[in-house]
Amino acid sequence: MNTADLGLPVAVPSTALFTDHYELTMVQAALRGGTADRRSVFEVFTRRLPEGRRYGVVAGTGRVLDAVANFRFEPEILEFLREREVVDEPTLKWLADYRFRGDISGYPEGEVYFPGSPVMRVEGTFAECVLLETVILSILNHDSAVAAAASRMAVAARGRPLIEMGARRTHELSAVAAARAAYVGGFSTTSDLAAGFRYGIPTVGTSAHAFTLLHDTERDAFTAQVGSMGSGTTLLVDTYDVAEAVRTAVEVAGPGLGAVRIDSGDLLLLAHRVRQQLDELGARDTRIIVTSDLDEYAIASLAAAPVDAYGVGTQLVTGSGHPTASMVYKLVARADSSDPGAPLRPVAKKSMGGKLSVGGVKWAARRPDADGVAEAEVVGTGEVPAELADHLLTVDLVRGGEIVARERLEAARERHLRARDGLPLSATQLSRGEPVLPTEYTGG
Repeated sequence: MNTADLGLPVAVPSTALFTDHYELTMVQAALRGGTADRRSVFEVFTRRLPEGRRYGVVAGTGRVLDAVANFRFEPEILEFLREREVVDEPTLKWLADYRFRGDISGYPEGEVYFPGSPVMRVEGTFAECVLLETVILSILNHDSAVAAAASRMAVAARGRPLIEMGARRTHELSAVAAARAAYVGGFSTTSDLAAGFRYGIPTVGTSAHAFTLLHDTERDAFTAQVGSMGSGTTLLVDTYDVAEAVRTAVEVAGPGLGAVRIDSGDLLLLAHRVRQQLDELGARDTRIIVTSDLDEYAIASLAAAPVDAYGVGTQLVTGSGHPTASMVYKLVARADSSDPGAPLRPVAKKSMGGKLSVGGVKWAARRPDADGVAEAEVVGTGEVPAELADHLLTVDLVRGGEIVARERLEAARERHLRARDGLPLSATQLSRGEPVLPTEYTGG
């Protein structure tokens, strides 16, 4: 299945320069030293979750597949590298023919993960795999951070819809990726039209304070909006006096007014007052939407309030205080020669400061307890124990350079809900704590 089959209308440009300078110089040195073709295995994992987080969320996998498919050194890119003398001519010739022909597997998008979880595995020659390090980490670190924040907000919202509206708080391209990751994590809609166009995420939006200020009176503004969009629209009621605005909104739109939005003030108090006022005016079905720098804690504080939906921007697109998932991309096994049949040797970084890695090609399984609730993340090398064979987590993503795991975004979104529901109940606590599952290592 290709991009067109999934209805994605935007072609992805070359991603070959979404990388660090030293990735290419390593390739040059490996080509000259005769080690570039050694079979190698890299794994993506994190050594720890952000402080206080109980689980992580894998997001960005679909974007990684796009990036790998479009990692091409086009003529103008090669000329740039030549002019800057980044690498020598033999390396440029090798890059001109670059196509990733290896294998990629990993946790499917939407799955949860824990410290040490082998979120993604990239296998091929050293040269073809090392070039992908930066772009893979760039995508997974950003998207997984946003998705984790979105998941916590979805838990706090207790089933009430969440609107992603952070486009103006981040880079314009990051905004599209953030909207996608938020959708995986549990948000229902986005304000970003590029995200709707590219990924099919439902988009919403009506008006800002500027529209009210444009008019001579608030009534004029509401009348214009209702006349254009119908009584089911959402009217912003906190430009001047909230109580007066609610009264005017119902007079203009009638009791069938779709919703009112509150964007400032004491949201808990205002939500109760507005709900009472709407009911007294006969607008019992009019919904209340709140915005205003919300995060998961603010959303949780409104759990008892008569709020029907939340709009979240800054805190969502910045990972609610943790803008990266701190994932790394490490070589864990390599062959001793360029012979395709040469066995793989486990390798691992040994260093001070907690930056150790565990060598060997790993499998991962989530062991359930007697009630079917997850009790441990088991990461191992060698043969998989029979009792864990039905609980393996990784799936094939790319085989022999061909993408084999494209899926619609809704599948990742639904998978995340199932994965989160399979965790112990304490996973949904917003209070600080350790990862809800321990990671157990076993060697083959």
